[in-house]
Amino acid sequence: QAQLVESGGGLVQPGGSLRLSCAASGFSLGYFAIGWFREVPGKEREGVSCISTRDGSTSYVDSVKGRFTISRDNAKNTVYLQMNGLKPEDTAVYYCAVYAAGYYCSGYVPAEYKYWGQGTQVTVSS
Repeated sequence: QAQLVESGGGLVQPGGSLRLSCAASGFSLGYFAIGWFREVPGKEREGVSCISTRDGSTSYVDSVKGRFTISRDNAKNTVYLQMNGLKPEDTAVYYCAVYAAGYYCSGYVPAEYKYWGQGTQVTVSS
C-alpha cells in the first residue's frame, strides 16, 4: 500500500531550523514529483515547495524562498524540507504528497496531489 510518512517537526525558536522528512513506502518515490504543504486551523492548505522527478527542479512559494530548501534522496526513498530562519508564521502542520498530474511540479492545487501523509507539527515560538 502506497504511503507517505512525515517526520521531523517540533518546537523551535524564531530564527531556528528544522529538517522535515517525507518517507515513502509501497512505491518508489523517485518516479514522482513531490510537494510539501502546510495547514493552519481555519485556513486553506497552502503549497510550500515542490521537487520534480525528471530534472530535480524545485519551486517555492514566495514566503519561504531563500529560507527553505527541498531535496530528495531516491536511494532512501525520502524527500526532505530543510527549513532555516523559521518565523512564527511558519507554524503549521506540514504535509507531503505525490504530485499526480505529471513529472514536473506545476502549481499547488491539493486535488492534484495524492497519498497525503498524516502531517508533522511545526511550532515556531519563543
